[in-house]
Amino acid sequence: MNACFRFLAACVCAFSALWVVPVYGQPAKAVPVASLISTPVFVLNSLDDSVSVIDPSSWTEIKRIETGKQPHHLYLTPDEKSVIVANALSDSLTFIDPKTAEVQRTVRGVIDPYHLRFSPDMKWFVTAANRLNHIDIYRWDGKEMTLAKRVATSKTPSHLWVDSKSSTIYSTMQDSDELIAVDLVSQAVKWRIKTGSTPADLFGTANDKLMLVALTGGDGVEVYDVSGKEPVRTKFIKTAMGAHAFRAFGDKRHVLVSNRVANSISKIDLQTLEVVDLFPAPGGPDCMDVSRDGSQILVTSRWIRKLTVIDVASRQVVRQINVGRSPHGVWTLDHAPR
Repeated sequence: MNACFRFLAACVCAFSALWVVPVYGQPAKAVPVASLISTPVFVLNSLDDSVSVIDPSSWTEIKRIETGKQPHHLYLTPDEKSVIVANALSDSLTFIDPKTAEVQRTVRGVIDPYHLRFSPDMKWFVTAANRLNHIDIYRWDGKEMTLAKRVATSKTPSHLWVDSKSSTIYSTMQDSDELIAVDLVSQAVKWRIKTGSTPADLFGTANDKLMLVALTGGDGVEVYDVSGKEPVRTKFIKTAMGAHAFRAFGDKRHVLVSNRVANSISKIDLQTLEVVDLFPAPGGPDCMDVSRDGSQILVTSRWIRKLTVIDVASRQVVRQINVGRSPHGVWTLDHAPR
C-alpha cells in the first residue's frame, strides 16, 4: 500500500482535475435519474477511521460510524446478515447490519486485516496483512473465526481472490511485484510469478482458468492462465494509467477496472479480453459497486473526499457526495451480481 500510495500521490497534482472523455462513442447528455438502490451505501473513510452511510433516496450522508484505524475494505458475511469492515491498523473487524447501518459487534485480535474474503464454500475466511507481509487463513463456523494458518508472503500482500472450488487463494504482492497462489488444503504457497509494476486488485474468470491483475504502477491489466501447474501470462490489456480495482459488471460477461491516475473506469469484455467502454471518474477512482440493474456505477474518489455516481447509459457523472478523507471501499446490499 505504501509504495502504491506514494506513486499515486506524486501524480495527483497533474491528474486530479482530469476528466477522461470516452473514446467508444459520444456520451449522451447527462440526465439525473432516480436511484434504483434501496439499501444504505457504505463508504470507508480510511484516513478518518470511519464509515459514511449514504441514503440513496436523497444521496446524502445520514450518519458516520466510527471504526478502528484505517478501514480499507469490506465484505458481506455468507448469511448476508453483516457487512464486515476490516480495520488494518487496529487489528479489528467491525460488523455492521447492511440494512439498518447499526454496528453489531467488534472482533479484535485479527492482525492487520487490509483485504478480506470468504471462500465460496463458506468454510474459510482470509485476510491479507498489507504492512506485515502475511496472509491469515481462518476457519469459519458461520459466526466465529479461528486462525488455522499464518502464511508468510513477499512484500505487501494487497488483494485476495479465492477460486470457485474453494481450493486456491490468489494474492498480489504490491511491493515485490508478484502474484502468488496458496493451496487451501495444505495452506502452503503453491507458486509465485513476477508481474508488472505495483499489482493491486485481481479478478478470476468464472471457469477458474484466467486471472486478471491490475497494475497500479502501469497502464493496464495482465492476464494469466492459472489452470495448469504453473501460471502463464497470456495477454496484456491496456486500459489507462493506474489500473487498480475490479468490479464485475453483473452481466456475467464484463468487468470494470478503475484507472486511478487517469481518472477513468474501463469496461473489459471477458470473452474477447478487450476494453469495450470507458467512463469518466474524477478524483482518483478506487473501489466500485454497481446498482442491481446495472444502470449506475458507484466509485470512491480517493483524492477529493467524494462518492461519485456515474450513469452508465450516458457515460456521465450525475452526482458526487461529500464523505470523509481518503474514501476507499464502497458497498451496498442492493448491488448487481458479483
